[in-house]
Amino acid sequence: MHSLDPILRPKSIAVIGASRQPNTIGWQILDNLLHSGFQGPVYPVNPKATAIHSIPAYPTVKAIGTPIDLAVIVVPKDHVLQVVEQCLEVGVRGLVVISAGFREVGGAGVEREQQLLDLVRRHGVRMVGPNCMGVMNTADDVRMNATFAPATPPRGPVAFMSQSGAMGLSVLDYAESLNIGISMFVSAGNKADLSGNDFLEYWRDDPATKVILMYLENFGNPGRFVELARAITPTKPICVVKSGRTGAGARAAASHTGALAGTELATDTIITQAGAIRAQTVEELFDLAMAFANQPLPEGNRVAVVTNAGGPGIILADGCEANGLDVVQLAPETQARLRQRLPEEASVGNPVDLIASATAASYEFALATVFGDPNVDAAIAAFVPPLG
Repeated sequence: MHSLDPILRPKSIAVIGASRQPNTIGWQILDNLLHSGFQGPVYPVNPKATAIHSIPAYPTVKAIGTPIDLAVIVVPKDHVLQVVEQCLEVGVRGLVVISAGFREVGGAGVEREQQLLDLVRRHGVRMVGPNCMGVMNTADDVRMNATFAPATPPRGPVAFMSQSGAMGLSVLDYAESLNIGISMFVSAGNKADLSGNDFLEYWRDDPATKVILMYLENFGNPGRFVELARAITPTKPICVVKSGRTGAGARAAASHTGALAGTELATDTIITQAGAIRAQTVEELFDLAMAFANQPLPEGNRVAVVTNAGGPGIILADGCEANGLDVVQLAPETQARLRQRLPEEASVGNPVDLIASATAASYEFALATVFGDPNVDAAIAAFVPPLG
């Protein structure tokens, strides 16, 4: 069993700080767990309630009286250490600490987080957070949404880790609107214990995950990130949005999750060495996710471009070359086959310009032909809608 299984594949969950008040975090997490169809028992813990969402509530985690894999903790910061101690005493095997007020606020929060980390490490228990929004696993034998996100994307091949809870909320909403399927989601928060590298290692061996997305404000251990990512990216693309590119952004990251952002040059170097892809925006991140989730990975970098207009073809060719892709010369046999079926005005080089009159059948023929070229690993199709 992997040390992260109690967090990402738990058999039972306690929500400590579950609330009867709608639209609070403690209410939303419990509601999401119940509506996601979690396959194990869920235990609300609230000393002021006997039942929440029509299921029995318990005054403490000790009162549950049965083994608990995962405790999701949603209590005020001053009570977190006491609650965690109680969890560890009864053998809880994994922790997700939603509560904020730790390293991200500085001062006493830094010491509070260190005490929390020392406590969980003494007991050998892994922890997500603090200052996070939870975890999600859509696998049929888990069906866990232990977050307070209002959106639940469909099941799919994309795993996503976000250092920012709010960014996680927006990304899950965006994924749902685009119908992009999620395998797992983790809001890492302050990364006191578990970091992005831990989740990379876990997703490396997860058969349901084909693409890995990450929103990072800092690299905890850049060397380990490079080592892991280089081993993963040949079969599972890793796409990263790294914030803190400017001085203002770096200062904001420090006050948000206590992250030290590092220099922009160092960030680009790390991501390049890792074989990962850096996206500048969330929109670009999801463009990459949709492409990788719905297409097989090409065996090489040799690309054919098929278009119905010259300008877009030139722009695509420039973009390919600028990003390490080779817009190859098509084999003479390929060009001859294209010439037999395409109009005289069409260009059968690379890019292949089908001209403005191109139909769906023209595209189907041209793409099938270039894919039959032994020099081509991938094709890009660009379409400019006709006027009128």
